[in-house]
Amino acid sequence: MADKDGNIIAKDYGIGIKPPHQHFHVKGHDNAGWGMKARLSQIFAADGRTIMLAFDHGYIMGSTAGLERLDLVIPPLIEYADCLMATRGALRTCIPADNRRAIALRCTADSSVLKDDMSMGVVGSDIEDALRMNASCMAVQCFIGSAGEIASLHNLSYYVNKGERYGIPVLGVVAVGKEMERTTRYFALATRLLAEQGAHIIKTYYCENFEQITAACPVPIVIAGGKKVPEAEALDMAYRAVNEGAAGVDMGRNVLQAECPGAMLQAIRMVVHENAKPEAAYKAYQTLMKDVK
Repeated sequence: MADKDGNIIAKDYGIGIKPPHQHFHVKGHDNAGWGMKARLSQIFAADGRTIMLAFDHGYIMGSTAGLERLDLVIPPLIEYADCLMATRGALRTCIPADNRRAIALRCTADSSVLKDDMSMGVVGSDIEDALRMNASCMAVQCFIGSAGEIASLHNLSYYVNKGERYGIPVLGVVAVGKEMERTTRYFALATRLLAEQGAHIIKTYYCENFEQITAACPVPIVIAGGKKVPEAEALDMAYRAVNEGAAGVDMGRNVLQAECPGAMLQAIRMVVHENAKPEAAYKAYQTLMKDVK
């Protein structure tokens, strides 16, 4: 039986070695069914990358700076995103039903920021709701290393099992609570664990030696933006992540709390889909910001 202390630290990541060729453009899903591939293609562009706009913060944080009026701030940004990550409540009340962007539906119901231990989540929106909401994927919060680890993995298994049955991918979200690590070793463990449990996409945080994490994960990884940082720093993080194997970004506060969210999302698009250097993207952001004003 493997154990935490006796396990040899992995080191042969094959950095720089291209994976075997596959016909489908989304990593690790050459053998998926047609419906699964159709939904993954809604999320990921032909280059295998995606820009997700996250505005699901309110489900644990309540009203958040930049997200006070979703009905006002989100619709103008939709055209610059590939996928919208939101709760069913936000979608039903604030997003036009003629939206044609992919939907990452936040499905688990998790503890609020008022709790010291936020790892006690349950099944929230079930598979029928995901179908009714025309979800492209179902997002599931997972707390590896926390008191609620096994419960969150049970939730993940529920959605993976149902998703495989109905052809809906699952986005496994690596949660980092107040007491949890933010190290390369932790993220490598968590991302691989969720992928092996059947998650079709992984959302995690950027960290040192990030190329090891993406190399060892058999499905696409998108990075979380996390707390607001200066715009140039967020663009640099996005650039480094995609150049170290990430399949895109899932950013919320670093877009919505920017001085000009529309310009910021367009600059991120330049980095992710056009391989623009962060300096060029930031310069474009400054120009776009003036045009918007």
